[in-house]
Amino acid sequence: MSITVNVELGYEFDVKASFQEVFDVLADVPTSASFYPGVDKLIDLGGGAYRWEMAKIGLAQVNLQTVYASRHVSDKAKGTVVWTPVAGEGNALVSGNWQITGNKKSTKVVLSIEGALTIPLPALMKIVVAPLVEAEFEKMTEQYIDNLVKRFGGEA
Repeated sequence: MSITVNVELGYEFDVKASFQEVFDVLADVPTSASFYPGVDKLIDLGGGAYRWEMAKIGLAQVNLQTVYASRHVSDKAKGTVVWTPVAGEGNALVSGNWQITGNKKSTKVVLSIEGALTIPLPALMKIVVAPLVEAEFEKMTEQYIDNLVKRFGGEA
């Protein structure tokens, strides 16, 4: 038995760094991943695909480790970094994108993420586990954004 927890997140913020600096960091997956809390391993699968192995989280009775792979494609002319799931890797499917827009004195950054995490638990546990998984994912993603904002010199 297993349950699937779906998560959708969206964030928008402006930073003091230039478009070029922001794009260079976000388009380089290992560099960008270094700012995300809880990444245990990031494995280059080739062709722009990476397997993300997150640190285990949970209680003594239930430990959860999220593992997934996504293929990343960046387009400087469009100001985008897009990632799509690689099937058959891990216990989650994660997709999303960065939209980066340069302004005169700042850069606008928009992040969208969608994820579906499959957890080996009875269906009855979904009502308890789903909100915890969603909250943890949101907390880690907000820490990621805070880390990036600091890297880019603060919010504009």
